[in-house]
Amino acid sequence: MRPQIRAALERSAELTRANRLVDGMCMGEAAINQATDDEHPEIQQWLTEHADDFTGQED
Repeated sequence: MRPQIRAALERSAELTRANRLVDGMCMGEAAINQATDDEHPEIQQWLTEHADDFTGQED
């Protein structure tokens, strides 16, 4: 995944944790929309591995 896509997903998580869900979702959606088909599986894996980043909670 390109660094700018990863950075946008990380920022999306930060916004979501800061109770800015709409802003976070918009940023995450824009990043996913800019990704190539080859990047989508890696993005899906990243989102699965970093789900707690969006809530600020750990298992």
